[in-house]
Amino acid sequence: MNTIDSETLTRRTLADAERADFVHQLFGLHFPMVVEPTIFGMAQRLSPDYRGGYWQFYSLTNGGFYMAPDSDATFNVVCENGFEGQLSADALGIVACLYAYSHLSFMRIEGGHVAKVCGGQYHLVRDYAMDHAEARAILRAID
Repeated sequence: MNTIDSETLTRRTLADAERADFVHQLFGLHFPMVVEPTIFGMAQRLSPDYRGGYWQFYSLTNGGFYMAPDSDATFNVVCENGFEGQLSADALGIVACLYAYSHLSFMRIEGGHVAKVCGGQYHLVRDYAMDHAEARAILRAID
């Protein structure tokens, strides 16, 4: 079990009114221009079932952030690492964010600031994913 001050990591759904300020504090103007489109693109690459739609934004008690499709659907997921399986919308969002954060952590945008933030977010979201109901599938998808 992952802990922060002896408590399990938890998430909080960001209200529509706080979403823009929250992501701006983390990523600046790069969220709508680079980060968000990369996450959407990863979801599209990972799942032939993903067709767009509204996404929920989540803040984590460890300072992490991820987003996931607002859906009760299960998505077929196929990864280049050989993983094939079904993930909930929440798990697909986590995987898409982890793929995007990893990818963006190697890009030198704005002197490396975005890369540093994305590298940190990767580890924070992965820590949260370790206690997720679909942790095994998430880890297999990102391995």
